[in-house]
Amino acid sequence: MAENRISTSLSPADREAVLAAVSTIREKLPFLMDLTVEERRSLPKMGDKSRAFVSKALEVATQNPDFLPRSFDIEEMRRDVELFQALHPILLSLTQLQELLDDTYLAVGSDAYTAGLVVYNYAKNSGQGAGLDAVVDEMGRRFARKSRGT
Repeated sequence: MAENRISTSLSPADREAVLAAVSTIREKLPFLMDLTVEERRSLPKMGDKSRAFVSKALEVATQNPDFLPRSFDIEEMRRDVELFQALHPILLSLTQLQELLDDTYLAVGSDAYTAGLVVYNYAKNSGQGAGLDAVVDEMGRRFARKSRGT
């Protein structure tokens, strides 16, 4: 049998605690947005290079508000910059957690699927006459190919 990458379990209490923690995160960040694909595509993006630019722009706006239109809200810009800075470490932490969760989910799924293949192959090869024909046929549907229309 192939390498078993993970061998553990998650208790129902721990699962519920993790889900409660995620719920708490959502409660503490009630302003989170769900943008459409088009909205994401159309927005100007602020990356690492733009962070210094935006900080400098806020500094210039704060020290020289006279050249800006009256409708420009420097305090709103300051709140946006501060929120961006506050969210950055949270985003990094959750991104790392997401990657670990994705990798673990992939590995444990692979372990389970590999074990399932072993069971199927043994049942198929040695299960004839042992009352396993129906279940082997049912499991074999996973590998059935659909015929292509000509």
